[in-house]
Amino acid sequence: MAIIVNLDVMLATRKMRSLELATKIGITPANLSILKSGKAKAIRFSTLEAICKELECQPADILEYVPNK
Repeated sequence: MAIIVNLDVMLATRKMRSLELATKIGITPANLSILKSGKAKAIRFSTLEAICKELECQPADILEYVPNK
């Protein structure tokens, strides 16, 4: 996988639980779990914006590109 999701790291840094974030941004805990695990095929910009707003971070703090070798 070329895109690594570091959402769990940001949640730990902000001392926030997944359920709390899901509630605040208006998505289901199941969908947030799919995103955190890296199994999501896509993310809406509105969802990414809401996550960044709530966690006070940049998209690059959550998503990381690692080239396949």
